[in-house]
Amino acid sequence: MKDIGLLTYYVVAHFHYVLSMGAVFALFGGFYYWIGKMTGYAYPEKWGKIHFWVMFIGVNLTFFPQHFLGLAGFPRRYNDFPDAFAGWNYLSSFGSIISVIAVIVFIYVVYRTFTDNITVGRNYWHSPQFFEIDTDVSPVTSLEWVQDSPPGIHTANELAYLVSTK
Repeated sequence: MKDIGLLTYYVVAHFHYVLSMGAVFALFGGFYYWIGKMTGYAYPEKWGKIHFWVMFIGVNLTFFPQHFLGLAGFPRRYNDFPDAFAGWNYLSSFGSIISVIAVIVFIYVVYRTFTDNITVGRNYWHSPQFFEIDTDVSPVTSLEWVQDSPPGIHTANELAYLVSTK
């Protein structure tokens, strides 16, 4: 018996699932985490959540059905296929359209971030960790949150370090 996993859409689904769900979502998460510190502007959180859920639904509708196509024997790199695969292929295509809509929503989030001009403070996340640095503004968890948002040009002449006072 042949190993059909290497020759079918199953490998396409798995590969893209890992890349899109892992790498692309990590890039979006990094954008949302750092955009305030890099630009000094807050993104519209409601639209950020909409972007996440539309992208999540779109990616899952795109790549999850491809596993079933691969298990049914749908070969890779074919532009024409039997009608038996049309249902799952249609659902996968519909999911990719939803993913494109999510990218448009992301572009709208970026647009709103720069046009709303809602400024953020130094430590706008206020996320306590295992240690905190006490400042006159708020407790922060690492040195980048002591700087203004965005940090000024040449804010330090030498590398910063912490000295324990205990």
